[in-house]
Amino acid sequence: MIKPGWNIDLVCGAMLAVLIAGMALVSHFWTPYDYSKIVSAERFLPPQGAHLMGTDNFGRDIFSRIMAGCKYTILAALSTVVLSAAAGSSLGLISGYAGGIADEIIMRLMDALSSFPGILLALVMISLMGTGAFSLVCALFVLFIPSYVRIMRSGMLQYKTRDFVLAARIMGSSSFRIIFVQILPNLAPSLLSATVIGLSNAILAEAAMSYLGLGIPPPIPSWGRMLSESQNFLFAAPWCAVAPGVMIMVTVISFHFLGEGIRRRYC
Repeated sequence: MIKPGWNIDLVCGAMLAVLIAGMALVSHFWTPYDYSKIVSAERFLPPQGAHLMGTDNFGRDIFSRIMAGCKYTILAALSTVVLSAAAGSSLGLISGYAGGIADEIIMRLMDALSSFPGILLALVMISLMGTGAFSLVCALFVLFIPSYVRIMRSGMLQYKTRDFVLAARIMGSSSFRIIFVQILPNLAPSLLSATVIGLSNAILAEAAMSYLGLGIPPPIPSWGRMLSESQNFLFAAPWCAVAPGVMIMVTVISFHFLGEGIRRRYC
C-alpha cells in the first residue's frame, strides 16, 4: 500500500544516492587526475584549487581516488546485495511455502550462519579463498543471505493463507506460479527496502574488509584501505583520512535513509 505524502528520509536518501551514483558513473569515464599516478613533489598538499581534497603520501590526488573508489565500492556492494537478495529470497519463499522438514532444514542452516559473528565469518572465508574482489563478494554474499531468508519467509507465512492464494490453488495454479506470480509481487516493497538498506550495510562491510587489508587489492583504490593507509599520518595530514571517512559515512547514511523512506512509504 502506497502511503500518501513524502517523507524526509526518502527525499534526502534519494538525492544523496543519486549524487553518489553519478560520481561512480562519471569516474568510469573521467577523473581529474590519474588516481594511481605518483608525484613525489606534491606529497601531502592540503586541499586547494588544483587538488580539491589534497594529496596523499605518494602525491596522488585524493579526490580522483575517492571518485574511482566510489565505483569499485558501489560495484562490490551491489553485486553482494543482488546475489544475496536473489538467493535469500528464493530460499525464504520456498521455506515459508513448503513448511515442514524443508522449512526446518533451511531455517536451521540460516541460524547456524547467523550464530557466527559477521566479520569473523567473512575473515574465515577470505582466508580460505584468498584476498581479492571475488573472494570479498563471495564472503559478504554468504553473510547477507540469512536476513533476506527471514524477511521473505515471514512475508510468505503472512500471505500463503490469504483468499487469493487459496483461490489460485483451487483453480489449479502450480506452486511456482503461486509463489512467484501471486505472492512475490506483494512482498516486493519489503524486499526493495531491505535490499537498499542491505546496500548500505554491504558498503560498510566492504570498507571494513578493505581497512583490514582483505578487500579490493591495490592499485585499485578503496575507501577502507585509504582510511587504513592514512592513520600513520593522521595528525600531519588529516585530510587524507577525512575524505574517505566522510564518503563512507555519507554513502552508508544515504542508502539507509533511502531504504527507510521506501519502507515507510510503501510497506
